[in-house]
Amino acid sequence: MMSIMSCKDGGKGANANTAILDNGKYVRYTPEQVEALERLYHDCPKPSSIRRQQLIRECPILSNIEPKQIKVWFQNRRCREKQRKEASRLQSVNRKLTAMNKLLMEENDRLQKQVSHLVYENGCFRTHTQNVTVATKDTSCESVVTSGQRRLTPTQHPPRDASPAGLLSIAEETLTEFLSKATGTAVEWVQMPGMKPGPDSIGIVAISHGCTGVAARACGLVSLEPTRVAEILKDRPSWFRDCRAVDILDVLPTANGGTIELLYMQLYAPTTLATARDFWLLRYTSVTEDGSLVVCERSLTNTQNGPSIPAVPNFVRAEMLPSGYLIRPCEGGGSIIHIVDHMNFEAWSIPEVLRPLYESPTVLAQKTTMMALRQLRQIAQEASQPGTPNWGRRPAALRALSQRLSRGFNEAVNGFSDEGWSMMGTDGMDDVTILVNSSPEKLMGLNLSFSNGYPSVSTAVMCAKASMLLQNVPPALLLRFLREHRSEWADNNVDAYSASAIKLGPCSLPGSRGGNFGGQVILPLAHTIEHEELLEVIKLEGVGNCPEDALMARDMFLLQLCSGMDENAVGMCSELIFAPIDASFAEDAPLLPSGFRIIPLESGKEASSPNRTLDLASALEVRGSGNKVSDRDVGSGTARSVMTIAFEFAFETHMQENVAAMARHYVRSIITSVQRVALALSPSPNGGFNAQLGTPEAQTLARWICNSYRCYLGVELLKAAGQGSESILKSMWHHSDAILCCSMKALPVFTFANQAGLDMLETTLVALQDISLEKILDENGRKSLCNEFPQIMQQGFACLQGGICVSSMGRPVSYDRAVAWKVLNDEENAHCICFMFINWSFV
Repeated sequence: MMSIMSCKDGGKGANANTAILDNGKYVRYTPEQVEALERLYHDCPKPSSIRRQQLIRECPILSNIEPKQIKVWFQNRRCREKQRKEASRLQSVNRKLTAMNKLLMEENDRLQKQVSHLVYENGCFRTHTQNVTVATKDTSCESVVTSGQRRLTPTQHPPRDASPAGLLSIAEETLTEFLSKATGTAVEWVQMPGMKPGPDSIGIVAISHGCTGVAARACGLVSLEPTRVAEILKDRPSWFRDCRAVDILDVLPTANGGTIELLYMQLYAPTTLATARDFWLLRYTSVTEDGSLVVCERSLTNTQNGPSIPAVPNFVRAEMLPSGYLIRPCEGGGSIIHIVDHMNFEAWSIPEVLRPLYESPTVLAQKTTMMALRQLRQIAQEASQPGTPNWGRRPAALRALSQRLSRGFNEAVNGFSDEGWSMMGTDGMDDVTILVNSSPEKLMGLNLSFSNGYPSVSTAVMCAKASMLLQNVPPALLLRFLREHRSEWADNNVDAYSASAIKLGPCSLPGSRGGNFGGQVILPLAHTIEHEELLEVIKLEGVGNCPEDALMARDMFLLQLCSGMDENAVGMCSELIFAPIDASFAEDAPLLPSGFRIIPLESGKEASSPNRTLDLASALEVRGSGNKVSDRDVGSGTARSVMTIAFEFAFETHMQENVAAMARHYVRSIITSVQRVALALSPSPNGGFNAQLGTPEAQTLARWICNSYRCYLGVELLKAAGQGSESILKSMWHHSDAILCCSMKALPVFTFANQAGLDMLETTLVALQDISLEKILDENGRKSLCNEFPQIMQQGFACLQGGICVSSMGRPVSYDRAVAWKVLNDEENAHCICFMFINWSFV
């Protein structure tokens, strides 16, 4: 009560130099006393009574102040700090909502113009159609054929002047066309599927409909100044992972204070089945009359009297139509940004099955447009909330590590000859491609000639890569499985070989795959705002590549980048990239990235469920008969995606043939494992939950769980479940609370979980039996369960207080309360114990 009184009165008469006691009197502090108290508050905002008494003893200047008075001062100080933070937060939210409201009003005006434009075009089209119908009746066959040929003839434009005056004309034309796309109706925009509007969303994202090439547009707010925004966006390789290089070949100042830049840009191919793209660009930076900063770009095609870039081997010359960034200063600080990306990737040059990679505006929006907004928001958050660096690393250093992983994987997938890559011959099968780089210094980012004073013998790098087409498998779900269950596809001996080889010392080839795989611990390192990208350290416990190797009993560490795990994101690429790293975790450590990339080939939203894991254990032949269960109807269409696998190995040059044979065998075994997992994750041929309702054992267990709950607690567990076992299992699977069954053993392990239970534990039924009940409960939870266990066995049930548990990934999970009851079989013998965690959520 004293603290509340102090906060309420503090705004009227009290200040930082006063405190109010129970008798209503003010205690005034000298500036020196306040300074001493502030120093302690900075170190410890809520000191204990012992610490307060220690402060009085250590600071003679506070000797005349009672401990109770100091306690009140700290209460007041914490209250003022809380009020200040809340006021600042509300002001920030108000500024953001005001800017968002302005942005939405502008978007509404643009949409109204677009509607008017479409109505006008519709009227013109109807008039033209009527005229063509009348004219066709009186036109000879020859004239019809002639007119058809005339329509098919492409329009020939004369070459554009690329002299300085001509470039300025092109730049001004690019600016006009870009603004007409960013704020006008030059392109028919439709809302990006799956985007959630609101003040906390990434922004307003739209994709093109019916225009030349593919285009995406985004509007958003960031708390960065326009010049800083332009600086970040111009540095495309720092945020666009597919960008290999941007070279500025010439810079021309303009009379209005702007600049014209001539750029050559290269983009990586996303898969081994496609060719990389390059662009010859003009970039124009200027300031408009209203003070907005504009950066616009376009391809320079069909020009004369100026510089040009000839065709480059291993690249397809693509075209960027007028695109760019409109950056307007926002009242109260920050910027309002309009981004337009408009590309023609020349999709004719790749196989037809892969053309959606370059013909989908949704893919363009996810990989380029939205990635630019995410980078800006990430940097803005790091600038506004400077927290304790993760593992002692600053955010910029962690971003650099992520960039190195992504870039190294892209270089491995593309295998450019200018980076030193050359192709080896095949072994009679062309499913796996082997590349060798005999000079990998630039690739790995270090000098390989000496390591710790000793000459290096690992002077070459080999890459084994392959691509495969997946049918009706959600990329995010497959990637999540590969991330969480490395033992299902990886060979611990190969991992140990990679770790020893990267140390630049002698290493032996791995033997046959060992029967035991060391444990895997995922240690979070950093993540972006929306968790669309995670940087982690993977600890592999007890791996080695031969019995006499000292690494056999040691732990191994992998630096891992995971992105695209949002099952609801449309068109998002899913990646899992990792590289062995020394335990010292040096920022300049050599990295040889390997991993997986899964890209959806359909522009529409996948119809299959991202949470279909109920049947995974049986489908992988861990147990049961292999029947499959899908929790959502699947349409008749088949969703396709392309998966690219690339693994890199450092090796001694004299062992090239042996390492190549090992790499081929390893990648082929991974492909087999991925196909097996993909088959388990794919829906049944008939589709839908009712196609095959799981094993009879699962249905029987669901019935036992419900009957036991009704017997002991006197109420129904499932309110609207039908009478049949199939209906009960389906209702239990979709229950919102986490339902988990564990064995009645000395060390109880989980044997069954519904979808909510699997989500809470962040696992699947394949790995569920490896998780013990003791592992997920904290100390209070274990004590509570130990106290209540006799009641569960005697009375049949017990209600547990809310608390905190831990998922298999180490994330804390809170729950309001939990119910535990004994599950009886048909003979009324105890079969297992069932737990239901109510209103759970990740902390």
